[in-house]
Amino acid sequence: MLTLRPMRKDEYSDFLEYFIADYATEIASNYGLEPSAAKERAINEINQDLQQGIDTPGHTLACLVDFEANAECVVGYLWYKVNVKMRELFICDFYVFPAEQGKGYGKQALSLLENEAARTGLRQIKLRVAAKNPRAKNLYDACGFQVTGINMSKHIADLEMIDGRDK
Repeated sequence: MLTLRPMRKDEYSDFLEYFIADYATEIASNYGLEPSAAKERAINEINQDLQQGIDTPGHTLACLVDFEANAECVVGYLWYKVNVKMRELFICDFYVFPAEQGKGYGKQALSLLENEAARTGLRQIKLRVAAKNPRAKNLYDACGFQVTGINMSKHIADLEMIDGRDK
């Protein structure tokens, strides 16, 4: 049976190790940055978002925990923030370890999160999913999430100037 429990301070470094590498890869792919620049951006963004680590107000970092033979087995992470005024929750990051994928943990975790959100008076869960992550999109579709928009970007760093004007 899966449960969500608050991340402990001693688990935060493992989360950061995973998150920075994963997010840097996404940044490099989505925005065409070199790996070192993408990693620097990932580090800067998480340092800005989680200024106090797991104790950052308004943010919740949780471990997805399954119990096997009375032993705790962490199978993934969930990071979200709550906007009480808007009665919504935004999933910042959701990750099931590759060896644990396909076992229903993603659906279970989202169901637990939805139940907890409803119990506390929240009315909406939002998230962003990378276009190049069809596995995650399929999970969210199966759990009843709907597309509400599409993020787009255009890389302009390489545009040349012609006659003093942008091309």
